[in-house]
Amino acid sequence: MLEALAGPGEVVETSPTVADEVKYTTCYMCACRCGIKVHLKDGRIRYIEGNKDHPVNRGVLCGKGSAGIMQQYSPAKLRKPLLRTGERGSGEFKEIEWDEALALATKWLGDIRRTDPKKLAFFTGRDQSQSLTGWWAAQFGTPNFAAHGGFCSVNMAAAGLYSIGGAFWEFGEPDWDQARYFMLFGVAEDHDSNPIKIGLSKLKERGAKFLSVNPVKTGYSAIADEWVGIRPGTDGLFIFALIHVLLRNDIVDFEFLARYTNATWLVIDNPGGSDHGLFARDAEGAPLAWDKDRGEPVAASKADFSPAVVGTFDLPDGRRASPSFQLLADRYLSDEFAPEAVADRCGVTAERIRRIAAEIAEAFNNPVVIDQPWTDWAGRRHETMVGRPIAMHAMRGISAHSNGFHTCRALHVLQMLLGAVDTPGSWRYKAPYPKPLPGGPKPAGKTVAPNTPLGGMPLGFTMGPEDLLVEADGTPKRLDKAYSWEAPIAAHGLMHMAIHNAWAGDPYPIDVLFMYMANMAWNSSMNTAGTMQMLTDKHPDGTYKIPKIIYSDAYASEMVSYADLVLPDTTYLERWDCISLLDRPIGSAHGPADAIRRPVLKPDRDVRPFQEVMIDLGARLGLPGFVNEDGSPKYPGGYPDYIVNHERKPGIGPLAGFRGEDGETAGKGAPNKSQLDRYVANKSFWRMELPHDQLYFKHGNKGYLENAVKLGLIDKAEQIVLHLYSEPLQKFRLAAEGHGELQPPERDRERLKAYFDPLPIWYAPLEEQAVSAEEFPLSAITQRPMAMYHSWHSQNSWLRQIYSKNFLYMNRETARSLGIEDGDYAWVTSNHGRIRAPVRTMEGVNPHTVWTWNAIGKRKGAWNLPADAPEGQEGFLLNHVISEHLPEKNGYSHSNSDPVTGQAAWYDVRVRVEKAVDCEQSPLPSFPPLARPPRMPNRPDVLRYDAEGRKWPWQRRQAAKTSGVK
Repeated sequence: MLEALAGPGEVVETSPTVADEVKYTTCYMCACRCGIKVHLKDGRIRYIEGNKDHPVNRGVLCGKGSAGIMQQYSPAKLRKPLLRTGERGSGEFKEIEWDEALALATKWLGDIRRTDPKKLAFFTGRDQSQSLTGWWAAQFGTPNFAAHGGFCSVNMAAAGLYSIGGAFWEFGEPDWDQARYFMLFGVAEDHDSNPIKIGLSKLKERGAKFLSVNPVKTGYSAIADEWVGIRPGTDGLFIFALIHVLLRNDIVDFEFLARYTNATWLVIDNPGGSDHGLFARDAEGAPLAWDKDRGEPVAASKADFSPAVVGTFDLPDGRRASPSFQLLADRYLSDEFAPEAVADRCGVTAERIRRIAAEIAEAFNNPVVIDQPWTDWAGRRHETMVGRPIAMHAMRGISAHSNGFHTCRALHVLQMLLGAVDTPGSWRYKAPYPKPLPGGPKPAGKTVAPNTPLGGMPLGFTMGPEDLLVEADGTPKRLDKAYSWEAPIAAHGLMHMAIHNAWAGDPYPIDVLFMYMANMAWNSSMNTAGTMQMLTDKHPDGTYKIPKIIYSDAYASEMVSYADLVLPDTTYLERWDCISLLDRPIGSAHGPADAIRRPVLKPDRDVRPFQEVMIDLGARLGLPGFVNEDGSPKYPGGYPDYIVNHERKPGIGPLAGFRGEDGETAGKGAPNKSQLDRYVANKSFWRMELPHDQLYFKHGNKGYLENAVKLGLIDKAEQIVLHLYSEPLQKFRLAAEGHGELQPPERDRERLKAYFDPLPIWYAPLEEQAVSAEEFPLSAITQRPMAMYHSWHSQNSWLRQIYSKNFLYMNRETARSLGIEDGDYAWVTSNHGRIRAPVRTMEGVNPHTVWTWNAIGKRKGAWNLPADAPEGQEGFLLNHVISEHLPEKNGYSHSNSDPVTGQAAWYDVRVRVEKAVDCEQSPLPSFPPLARPPRMPNRPDVLRYDAEGRKWPWQRRQAAKTSGVK
């Protein structure tokens, strides 16, 4: 009777055979790129654990990584190429064969390349193969390529690369083993989570102080020794106040500044002149410093003189000049940056700022000394390695503001003043960094011609107005307006502006929008309702304003419904991938490293890896580099063939390990036909340990610099000088003042003058400047939870059990002052939009801030979630109150971005919160459900996976005897 009512009884084996095969690969459940060990039984995944030998996670694996099994067996996976049959957004498609899909894509793209390549806009989301996709765009000939960094971290990356030749997050890491004082700025739980957790445990074991600066006390901040609940967008003021106190008390490493930075370089003082604020240089163009002993300027690169760091001097040609440190000291010693002057604005008391500065000073005065001889760039031998044990790490919390570039720069200036860059106990470069400043090539795209590749890669680094991608009248050459006067140092592009500008035909119309892993129709920094409207908007004649949209994804995300052609991708466990030194490697401070993903399973659907599709399209289009002289495909073996045989420069390819014909060469060498086999045998990664005398001072370490040249990491074994003062910024400011042949449009002159200061500055976020503080008194931000990453994971049946809906979190006292209690619904209104959301109150949030978890809310019908899924019924997005543009000023509306880099300022949104009436007890806005793509399996109420019973989680039970996790 029980079996008739409840089904067959379950027999659980207490000692099951877990697996009959184990394969090593690299996780893709976030951007950590941890090594994983995948257990399989009967050809299906049974268990995923961390790879103990992997340099990133050393066996540690988070909940996301373990839940990769349910990402693989998700019923939301796309199953076959799709061609739209109904209106955009309707979700009406028909399945087509790959030959038809690729022929259609080739036709659309080929027509563009033969006429005007820039009418292709190619943007990828959380893609980890940007060295391939960027090169593909360059060979196609379109400058309109970028990835997600424009709304994630370009402020962080650009500020670091223009300051210290590296940056936080993927370019560097704290010295977890030696640091005694650790400061974490704006890092949420989803970033670098396993390495940070490992590192924090080391700090805790040693009793080091851990201070976290973040408006919200969750995750890392919750276990910090001290939480500083700062007001969003004011981190720069807090940093400047620390600098002010440290300067006042001579807590400055002058030896480090003189040897490794441009603190001694002479800056010309000629207000109104075309050389004002530029470095004084000799006849060969080398920067000059002042020799105190000889009383004259000399080449700053010399090692045998006594450089001045303060003072004003007369140059032989009659001009006046001062060391850049003098300008820095003049600025930050001003009372404008005293703790008492900034305390109210940043929400940190003056007494607390001074006490934190004193703690930094105490760590500064107790250096770490390692008994390791080494030789510096000038050939000077040092018997020990000495460093200040003050480490810092930062990410999106300070980056995603319209003042984020200068805030990130300010943090690097603080590091340099303390001598805390790649020294024992401080922040350290991850290989392949450091790079010469500013790093990398110039952005290509000055000329675009039919059937012609670009002259270089679409993304790069501008040194002055001459490197901008603008027409003679100042009009941007790129669709997203990167590298224009609106965003001159847009090192990652402005992906968040691609859809809007394509819809508006500004600066020109395009024909094809091609996107990968970019769920812009629902989850990004953009306004969601506005984005969906732009994707479906039509001209009066009935044609779409964005004529054609190609989209690739592994899952039925919201964006799928807005595509005309869908190219279904594989999962990360079904394909080859390359975590390359050319892109986003897994290197550490101990040496370079890279990794692969290998197919653990064969797809059960008619899908293809996106990288394979791009290589196939490149061959079909006849793109240079993708075909041989006779027109045949250059990489007939697909992406694995490309990984092994492609060379970006002689001897340098996607993977740095096991190069050379015998596979024994590291970094730079001939292709090795057995390279992937060697990676597989080495558990899917390669790592090189640097000698002990090369582990620190990499920017000025002779042994390291020479080794880096041999490995192909840099071109010349020359000192990498760190920049307190950034001359490229001053060049843009001089142009705005009327100097030089290239002049900005009038509407941009004041922005350039105000924001392109060669020393870091602070200004109120641009949206905050543009709206009424009385009308919109609160800041609204998002955080990503440790168990979720972007919008991928709230369709994962295991991770959904942790977060299936979200709340608007408020400071308890702030909520009570508005008559709002825990569990109420509230209206959240910005200058742009309005949402209704459930409220939870808490202590650990800045009183002037509200926040929520990002990417939990889902459009009903998307991701093959049940019709009553809480993500669609109760979840919400803050995106609905975010605008891509600032309020119009003088007849023009600039993007809601940092004016230096173009980073999306989605943490700047200002709101007011009002209690909803009792009858208003559901989230808004709400949208009609999306139709499911064809042949997608019905998702049951409960998803279970067991290897010995059902093949797929949505199948009915096949046998009474099972084992495994429910």
